[in-house]
Amino acid sequence: MHIKYRKVISLGVTDLSFHRVTASLLTNVLRSMGFDVNRVYAPHQDNFDRLRLGEVDMLTSAWLPFSDGKFKAEVEKEVSLLELGLHYNPYSMWAVPDYVPIEEVAEIADLHKQKVFEKMRPAIQGVCSGAGITRSSRKMMNLYGLNKTGYRFFTGTEECCYGALEHAFANQEWIVVPLWKPNYLHHLYGIRELKDPKGLLGSVDKAVLLLREDRKHLFSADQLHLLDSLRFSNEIISELDYQVSCKNEILDELTYRWLLANHKLVLV
Repeated sequence: MHIKYRKVISLGVTDLSFHRVTASLLTNVLRSMGFDVNRVYAPHQDNFDRLRLGEVDMLTSAWLPFSDGKFKAEVEKEVSLLELGLHYNPYSMWAVPDYVPIEEVAEIADLHKQKVFEKMRPAIQGVCSGAGITRSSRKMMNLYGLNKTGYRFFTGTEECCYGALEHAFANQEWIVVPLWKPNYLHHLYGIRELKDPKGLLGSVDKAVLLLREDRKHLFSADQLHLLDSLRFSNEIISELDYQVSCKNEILDELTYRWLLANHKLVLV
């Protein structure tokens, strides 16, 4: 049956796998409301710029207040935003494979130990430059003095970051990787978070949907209430991310089935 959608909504999506999962969940919910959804994929800051300029109506999932708070504040200099829902509670970490003995590497400062540095891969591979964990990682390199010891931090794609960890596990190499939850890698590997006594990685954020206030009229009060009532979790997003990234599930079909099984929604 051909379905005619009443309205078109543009949804900004940070182009990382777990963000695509949450965007797919929201897309199915928005479709159930009668919207045709245009998903716009871009790096973190680019999509906040699009939100500011009105090129997208809403953005998922903003990590607030720590990781994406700076970008949100820039948008709010020009337009008011509504925070809706609680998609999950993300946080950043630096981590090592669990075969790296905890008695040798338990916290960031342990990376300075001569015996540890001799075994550890000196290149620390991160993701894109706009990510909150990238900004935090650069601070860590400086304030923990890791550059002086011989470590180097690099930005890159999601594939670069994940590939470095996967290669290390395949060869049982020592590596430290900037990661976060939710993330499907935690379903694949034994990964241990390193302690960050300086607190440079920030605290636990809230991942929420941001809607331009001047686009609020596109929704009824009941629809806004539904969007605000959506609750997922780190574990749910990680599991769905794993099913898509590692089990080759079709994203929108997977999230559609998940919503049918877990939310009382009338989906189209």
